[in-house]
Amino acid sequence: MNQHDSNESIRHQIESQLNWRYATKLFDKSKKILEADLHTLTESLRLSASSFGLQPWCFVVAQSEDMKAKLSAAAPMNKAKFETASHIVIMANKKTMTPEYVDSYIQVMSETRGVPLSALQDFRNIMVHKVQGMTAEALAQWTARQTYIAMGGLITAAAMLGIDTCAMEGIDAAQFDQILGLTATGHGTLAAVALGYRSAEDTLQSAKKVRFAADQIIRIV
Repeated sequence: MNQHDSNESIRHQIESQLNWRYATKLFDKSKKILEADLHTLTESLRLSASSFGLQPWCFVVAQSEDMKAKLSAAAPMNKAKFETASHIVIMANKKTMTPEYVDSYIQVMSETRGVPLSALQDFRNIMVHKVQGMTAEALAQWTARQTYIAMGGLITAAAMLGIDTCAMEGIDAAQFDQILGLTATGHGTLAAVALGYRSAEDTLQSAKKVRFAADQIIRIV
């Protein structure tokens, strides 16, 4: 198979799965995500793109019924999803960014790429200048945007595996932070993603996807 034929197959699979995907409202509680698939999903988060590669986030995967029940109480609008989904991924962004955090990233870069720390100092200084030059509010908004990139990757990866998802913002972030002990880590709950397999009773799965035509939202110049 040549590259063109290979890409044709991939293109078809991507478009097919993105058309298959929808915001699942009710999951089949009896179906659980396999460990191997869960690993791939968490890897999609770990490998996500971020500005400077700084990864200003953390992710908490809730899989126990007890934890999902605790979280559902702080997400009344999405209670059914928390009670029926196989897993819930809480997306949390960093609220503060210190030079020490940047240094820890530079240390990992040095070790991973075999580059001396001295050769990375200019890059380190650029990042420190960037994060220290923002107000707390601007920094939180910036890290939130990076975290949403990871969320999009997670939803797409799940679709490619035939796993249903629903992104949720209708949650009490402060309560989530308290339940999960996030505040002390310098992170804050941004949103959550329910993962699992659609229930036969979820009627929305047969609804046609509503999207604007490509020529209304995409310009190639």
